[in-house]
Amino acid sequence: MAAVFESEKQSVPAWHTYNFKGLLGKVLEGITIDEMVFYFAKIKEHPDTKDKSQALIQARRLLKTALEKQGFKVILAGVVRGNLTKDSRGKEILVFREKGVDVSIAVDMVAAACDGNVKTAILASSDSDLQPAIREITKRNVESIYLGFELQPNKGLTATTKRTILVRNSEVLAFVEQKLL
Repeated sequence: MAAVFESEKQSVPAWHTYNFKGLLGKVLEGITIDEMVFYFAKIKEHPDTKDKSQALIQARRLLKTALEKQGFKVILAGVVRGNLTKDSRGKEILVFREKGVDVSIAVDMVAAACDGNVKTAILASSDSDLQPAIREITKRNVESIYLGFELQPNKGLTATTKRTILVRNSEVLAFVEQKLL
């Protein structure tokens, strides 16, 4: 079982202990990886959930450090913001949404293709908004591979990329307790 910490009575996986490099090495066996880039949004503290916000910010810092130790380039792009909205019963609820990461990924993919800096792009995201970027890099003779999860593959990305690799739950679980190298 993965390490967890308690935050407002919810267990949150301690992702900073996960062996992401090991998982990618397993599921992408036989494919040479020159660069691993991890994108995520900056979390802004929300006054209504100050303790939870601080816990998430700390978890993100630990994850960033762990990813860098595993050889990932980490890019902070966009933000996570809390917005008040009404649920189906009209009750006001606080919902957090990430904005801007997909745009950064798309711009970086297209720029790398235009500059001739990439032969194959492996996209581990389930954001269908990235389909136009994939079509654009394909026009520039860059092979695209969608890396998704077997339980919920993104059909649009599967259709848009040249190749799809689906990760099984057993593969994800195999790298939970491994010591990081």
